[in-house]
Parts: sequence; C-alpha cells; structure tokens
Amino acid sequence: MAADNQSKQIRVEIVCPVQGPIFSGQADMVVVPAAYGDVGIAPGHARMLTRIEPGVVRLVNSGQESINYFVSGGFLEVEPTLATVLADTIERAADIDKAAAEKARESARASLREAHERIDRERAEYELALAAARIKALEKGRKGY
Repeated sequence: MAADNQSKQIRVEIVCPVQGPIFSGQADMVVVPAAYGDVGIAPGHARMLTRIEPGVVRLVNSGQESINYFVSGGFLEVEPTLATVLADTIERAADIDKAAAEKARESARASLREAHERIDRERAEYELALAAARIKALEKGRKGY
C-alpha cells in the first residue's frame, strides 16, 4: 500500500545555496510562483525548468495542512517523479515576523515614492514585491492553505 501511495506523490527537494537543504520528502503537489503565474506540479508532470518569482511555494498533501514557504526567487526543475526547488532565499511562512515584514513593505513604499532615478525605482519595486510576497506567505501560512 505504501508503494501505491508514493506513486500518487511526487518527491520534492527544496534547497538553498546559503541555507542548505530545507525540505526533502513526498507531496501530492507542489505549487511554485513562476514568471507567468503559479505552477502546480504533481506526479507525472512533464519535464521543465523555469525561473521562480518572489512568492509562496506550497507543499500540498491531502488531509493535511499545506506547508508554505516564502521564496525570493530561484529555479524549479521538474522530472516526472521529482520537483527540485533551488531557492535564492527561503523562509518558512510560520517563521515570518509580521511586524518586520510590514516595516519592510512600508520602507519599500517610501523608497519608491522618493526614487527619481530609474535604477532606484526598479530596486524599490523589487523590494516592495519581496515584502508583499513575504506578507502573502505569512497570511497563507496562518490560513493553512
């Protein structure tokens, strides 16, 4: 019966060059923020390689609460039985400090208002996107989806 259950799951490896291995295990599905929206990866998915955008990586197992991570970017490599997330930086949603995340968002908004040069605006927009993604991960983590 265990082998049958594993065929309905995909192996997920989440690693970060700075932090090392983050997660190694099975999931029914992993949802990853890609360039054109969230990508759901289930067993048997076609091979692919894509850039990960700042957002929420979600591990889904039926009958269990999802595990959510904030990821600042990286790459996703998919094989039919394995999904590998190589994250630039990653943080478990449950570990995010809400006050610090909101402070970072406000700081990024202020930087965006004050930016006069294109490079300063782009940097402030990136920082704002990261802060918003961290807050979204935190909210999803608290709601359990």
